Amino acid sequence: MTANRSLPPIDPPSPCIGVCVINPQTQLCEGCSRTLDEIAAWWDYTPNQKRRIIEQLEERLTRIMGGAFFD
Repeated sequence: MTANRSLPPIDPPSPCIGVCVINPQTQLCEGCSRTLDEIAAWWDYTPNQKRRIIEQLEERLTRIMGGAFFD
C-alpha cells in the first residue's frame, strides 16, 4: 500500500528573457515586466507566488501597451 502524499508544487521557471533593463517610467523590466523587488526575490518565492506574478505579467504588458499603466 502506498501513502497518499501530495507532491510539492512544480516550481515555474523565471520569466527572464535576458533583456534586463528597468524602464524609468514604469519601473518594470523591459524584458520580463517584473519589478526590481520581484526579480531580486524570485528565488525566495514559493511556486504559488511565482505563478501569481507570472499571471500578472500579461496584464501589466497589456496596460503598458494601451497607455493605461499609470491610471
